[in-house]
Amino acid sequence: MKHIFIVAALPALLLSASPGFAHALLDHASPPVGSTVRSPPRTISLWFTQKLEGAFSTVEVRDAGGARVDVGKAQVGDDGTLLHTGLKALPPGTYQVHWRVLSVDTHSTEGTFSFTVGP
Repeated sequence: MKHIFIVAALPALLLSASPGFAHALLDHASPPVGSTVRSPPRTISLWFTQKLEGAFSTVEVRDAGGARVDVGKAQVGDDGTLLHTGLKALPPGTYQVHWRVLSVDTHSTEGTFSFTVGP
């Protein structure tokens, strides 16, 4: 009888534990992932699924030649899920965004995407 209870309770235990093992994943960005924008953005903004530790979260934006076009250290917004930084004046071209974040639950994640400034 004990074995039946343990087997029946196992899925509930696993499902209830999963939020504790979550990571801060990229929810959306501005400019959007893979997009082409007509006007060069002045900032890059990334929203995540969890709150971030600002001291350990970064974003870099590079042009096709590998030169950094972001300015200054990335900042975490008031709600804790937004990471943003300013951008230099961007001519038409494709830009690579690389982010690395540490969520308040101490899990780190990173990723890369691109966007294009063009007509």
